Amino acid sequence: MKKKKKAKAKVKVKDFDSMTVRQVMEKEVQFVHLRTKGDVIASLMIEGFGAVPVVENGRRLTGIVSEHDVLGAVDDGHPLGTVAAKDIMTANPYSVRPEMTLGTLVHVLRASDLVRVPVVDAKDKLVGIIARRDVLRTYLATGGKRQR
Repeated sequence: MKKKKKAKAKVKVKDFDSMTVRQVMEKEVQFVHLRTKGDVIASLMIEGFGAVPVVENGRRLTGIVSEHDVLGAVDDGHPLGTVAAKDIMTANPYSVRPEMTLGTLVHVLRASDLVRVPVVDAKDKLVGIIARRDVLRTYLATGGKRQR
């Protein structure tokens, strides 16, 4: 049975640029641990998660596994049931803080070619994830009002 996505609460703001990542990020993040096998990670991706954060020690972000990483393991001939997240993840991934503005995040996403970015608190604890589509959805919902 597929989970229905919760409707995001509407937030009154002056403009898109001054909104924060916290207001838009997905707070219920699917994550895995260092020893999670590749086939489990691939199953999460089939359910709609294009990249899965890897955590340890109380949700401290340590890596991220993307569809690209999983396909790389497949292309290299590794059965996904034999590789773990620690073997295929990108270690120390780029992350953002909840207080970052969406105006800044747009620049980051564009400059880096990232599709989705983990959101961490001051202790690098995973608290959310934000994707390009979340940013675009919010831009459209605010009517495209931007500071310039």
